[in-house]
Amino acid sequence: MGSGRKTRYDRKIQVLAACLPALAGYVDAIGFIKLGGFFVAFMSGNSTQLAVDLAQRSGGALTAASLVGAFVIGVILGSLAGQISAGRRRRTVLLLVAALLACAAGLGGAGTAIGAAAAMALAMGAENAVFEHEGDVHIGLTYMTGTLVKMGQRIAAALTGGARVAWLPISCSGSG
Repeated sequence: MGSGRKTRYDRKIQVLAACLPALAGYVDAIGFIKLGGFFVAFMSGNSTQLAVDLAQRSGGALTAASLVGAFVIGVILGSLAGQISAGRRRRTVLLLVAALLACAAGLGGAGTAIGAAAAMALAMGAENAVFEHEGDVHIGLTYMTGTLVKMGQRIAAALTGGARVAWLPISCSGSG
């Protein structure tokens, strides 16, 4: 964990940090429906599906593994785009995400579901670089487990005499 310092984000960042997981959820829902139970943003679901498909020796394991791979490549692309863009990280990464989602829409419209899913997974991986700073993600966008754990821990601390509002999204823990 980080140093325990609190970082206050301005309203614009808070709105963006709320909208991007909503976008990821929407894109993930489309992918889930189109792929019949696989995800383009929720990689924990794909890793679980991968294990189930391997245990049952079904063909879905390749799909799950491919989506995980595409997502990781998307994270790499987003991180590299952010590093190259220096002071325009958010704008550059968001343009990359938009371009990949436009590509996904075009491929889906052309009837290439697998290509569309790959582009969606790339986009969702890249989205995680929007709030990256010095190699660390300060606000997770396509995964909620860690965020929910932190929130639960902060609520427990508030119930036992700690800061009463530390679990609210206006006050996010920085990593230093």
